[in-house]
Amino acid sequence: MDAPQQMSSTTAITVWPRLGLQPLALTLMALSTAFAFVLSLSLGSVRIPLDQVLAILAGGEAERASWKTIIVDFRLPKALTAMLAGAALSVSGLQMQTLFRNPLADPFVLGVSSGASLGVALVVLGVGAANTAFLSVIGLLSNFTLAVAASIGAGAVMVIVLGLARRVQSSVTLLIIGLMIGYLTSAVVSLLLYFSIAERIQSYIAWSFGSFGGVTWSQLRVMAPTIGIGLLLAIALTKSLNALLLGEMYARSVGVNLKQARFGIVTSGAVLAGTVTAFCGPIGFLGLAVPHLCRALLRSADHRLLIPACVFIGATTALLADLAAQAPGLSVVLPLNAITALTGAPVVVWIILRRGVSRGTFGV
Repeated sequence: MDAPQQMSSTTAITVWPRLGLQPLALTLMALSTAFAFVLSLSLGSVRIPLDQVLAILAGGEAERASWKTIIVDFRLPKALTAMLAGAALSVSGLQMQTLFRNPLADPFVLGVSSGASLGVALVVLGVGAANTAFLSVIGLLSNFTLAVAASIGAGAVMVIVLGLARRVQSSVTLLIIGLMIGYLTSAVVSLLLYFSIAERIQSYIAWSFGSFGGVTWSQLRVMAPTIGIGLLLAIALTKSLNALLLGEMYARSVGVNLKQARFGIVTSGAVLAGTVTAFCGPIGFLGLAVPHLCRALLRSADHRLLIPACVFIGATTALLADLAAQAPGLSVVLPLNAITALTGAPVVVWIILRRGVSRGTFGV
């Protein structure tokens, strides 16, 4: 291994604090999130001037009553959802990449997203195929019901993974088990798709595109605290995450209880990813690309810096992706997952080529 590859994450952590630039970088990230937030409220099928947006946010009246309705009832909950989802997926992806020491790990590597997809598929495809008339009468295709179904599916997989996390000694074994759970649930979904009718298949595909626009204020009252709990748990695990950067043997040598740390990291990551999937659908690439982008921007592997950076950059990226999906000025709405993939994949490829991840290194 050559000299640059031998530089540990601990060494990289000390580079920027000497220069005093990391607090400035985090401040700029926070400001970019605020700008993207206001921009997402201003742009759309109806363009609202920025000064009017700020007046409405401050509790004032707009020049047109319809502008206030658009912002308060539609754009504001969608923007808040995008910020929460982007932050949650980015922090969850960061934890998974650190736990498994795998730069290609993402928030859904443990099968939580597949479990949520199975829950939705059972409602949309299974019940729909059995009795379409009954399904339409009781309104099982509402956003709330899909969120409940996805939550149950994600929760069931999370319980299984958490139970295994207490028994399995190796993180690699846990990773393989999570992947197998994902394959099993995906197989069941494929069977349901095969035997379902075209209308139900279209409904399921529409959900799988992902969207921040279907979350209401009442659902945000559940989504926001749940994500907040997951983020607080991630912050509490900062010391363990930093120790795991240098391997499980090193973490054990500095007093980290690996079973408890692994259980906490898996719990936090699963709660964050499962909550977002339940309310927004499976949003891809944010949890994979943003942690790498934050490491490159901060030139650090210190989770005390990376977690807030992932919160800001993840929220900003989600807001901009949603804005691009809305295609301001046009009457079409593009699939959100297509936008995140188009922007996320080049970022990951660029970082892999630039930092030599493809040669087996991890971190910075």
